[in-house]
Amino acid sequence: MKKRQDPESEGAPARAVATLYDSLRDRADASADAHALPLFQPPTIAYEGRSAAAESLALLKGLWRSGYRFGVTLLAGGILLLLIGNMIGQVRLNDWNGAFFDAIAKRNLPALGHEMLIFAGIVAFLLSLVVGQTWMQQMLKVRLREWLTRHLLDEWLARGRAYRLGLAGELGVNPDQRIEEDTRKLTDLSASLAVGLLQATILLVSFIGILWSLSSHLVFVVAGYHFSIPGYMVWCAIAYAAIGSVLTWRIGLPLIGLNAQLYSREAELRFALVRVSESAESIALYQGEADERRQLEGNVDRVIRTMAKLTGAVSRLTWITSGYGWLAIIVPTLVASPGYFSGTLTLGGLMVVVGAFNQVQASLRWFVDQFPSVADWRATLHRVSAFKAAMDRLDRSDETVERIKIARHPHGRLAFDGVSVLFADGRVVIAETTVEIALGERVLIVGESGAGKSTLFRALAGLWPWGTGTILLPEPDRMMFMPQRPYLPLGSLRAALAYPDAPTSFATAAIEDALKRVGLAEFLPMLDVPARFDKSLSLGQQQLVGFARLLLHRPAWVFLDEATSALDELSQKRVMSIFDHELAGATVVSIGHRPGLEAFHPRVLHLVRSPLGATLRHGPARSRAAAMA
Repeated sequence: MKKRQDPESEGAPARAVATLYDSLRDRADASADAHALPLFQPPTIAYEGRSAAAESLALLKGLWRSGYRFGVTLLAGGILLLLIGNMIGQVRLNDWNGAFFDAIAKRNLPALGHEMLIFAGIVAFLLSLVVGQTWMQQMLKVRLREWLTRHLLDEWLARGRAYRLGLAGELGVNPDQRIEEDTRKLTDLSASLAVGLLQATILLVSFIGILWSLSSHLVFVVAGYHFSIPGYMVWCAIAYAAIGSVLTWRIGLPLIGLNAQLYSREAELRFALVRVSESAESIALYQGEADERRQLEGNVDRVIRTMAKLTGAVSRLTWITSGYGWLAIIVPTLVASPGYFSGTLTLGGLMVVVGAFNQVQASLRWFVDQFPSVADWRATLHRVSAFKAAMDRLDRSDETVERIKIARHPHGRLAFDGVSVLFADGRVVIAETTVEIALGERVLIVGESGAGKSTLFRALAGLWPWGTGTILLPEPDRMMFMPQRPYLPLGSLRAALAYPDAPTSFATAAIEDALKRVGLAEFLPMLDVPARFDKSLSLGQQQLVGFARLLLHRPAWVFLDEATSALDELSQKRVMSIFDHELAGATVVSIGHRPGLEAFHPRVLHLVRSPLGATLRHGPARSRAAAMA
């Protein structure tokens, strides 16, 4: 058998993470017992939020510690070199403007033709740089997204976090959106904004010196007095950009919060739609379409209201950004015109000054032009950082509640050493229990609904850590957990049977024998046909697939939680007889209440509820013959 996750170091086996919650949730929904409701209220993880700089630095540290840093650094270095080359080309192009317009002003046709040849060379040079920069920038986005997506997946699917995070409040909702959509937007915006800011900075450093030099020669004539202002055009560009930036920040600040709110509302709507889609059969049976529509319309209304607020904020900001852009067409010429009218500048010199001014103020107004994207980036960065912080702190979120210790049993047995299972708020679910289960035993745990049987099952799997005492477990690669609703991954039936191992891990003959053994021979022709078996198979058939999977993996320890609840009596006898034949030496710990189960479990433990928490009481040990009698 292949090595599986270590409950001590890695939490529950990976195969139990996705299935246990569905099983337990279904049972909780079906039960009218109010005492079961607190089982789904672990400590809520909150995120206080940090500055954009702190959140960015945290992600950059994670990137630097990963194996992607070399590729990302190489691409970033290449982009920097291309941006420097672009700056050189832009400076040359601005100088060319002077000669070109002077040739026009002088009506010098040969000089004009010569300048056109120079222009063609400059354009070819700049075009090649732009194409190279575009390719490198896109590859940078690809590498950043690959790293961030894989990083979040590793965090999300580690040590049972996917299951526990789903119970941790808003931060655990819609991980699909955070891992897929938010990572895509964050990496795209981060690369685009970073490259844009770097380019703006390089051009600013280059052209601000040029503009200072050019504007220092401007002479103003006022009332017969001649005077000049050192760096006149530079100060004008800075003042113009500063006014635009301040106005943009004041008007556009609400966009950050509104973008974050919109993402949250969209996530809620998508979650509600997926839930309706997954529960379509039950909704139809209850004729609950009208109620679901009302709830969905409420989600839609919240999305629309947020979009309306965002639209208003964008419209107000557009007054600034668009107006700023239109004024930028004429402002440089107006600012430089005194020099032209005084005769200090030729037409070509005027265009050189105007070109340098445009480059400087374009660099300075980068914040103005990109503020909507910056606001979107900030909101997305916060969502990703909050999700990552939640996972980083998940194991420390319950510091006020004691934790059950998980350790290895020195003799490969299962033992509860003074174990108490608690709610998140410290209330007792199961009072102090000390029980040992030896190799080869078959133990049935019974109890009324809400007594804590499923919570005990989750504690065994490492998914419910809140409590006291120590659970001593056998080797993890010898255990298999089977919830009420087995997890069936997307793909073929062969893949579902081999899960969590690869579909090719087991011989076809072994798979076919397993299907025949549990009574699913009719599905042999569909062994390699991709399908939604979690939808097309009944719950009873899914449980039979779980037992066929058990036959293939052949664990030494089997934990069953209502694993036969949907089977008829004959099917239950067939699959439970596996432990008399194929898995005769396996240790079986079952949770269930179906008639007939006691016949397969000589030892019974009763979980009895009390005001001080349920207690696990020993039933009489019986022989198999007595149990069958």
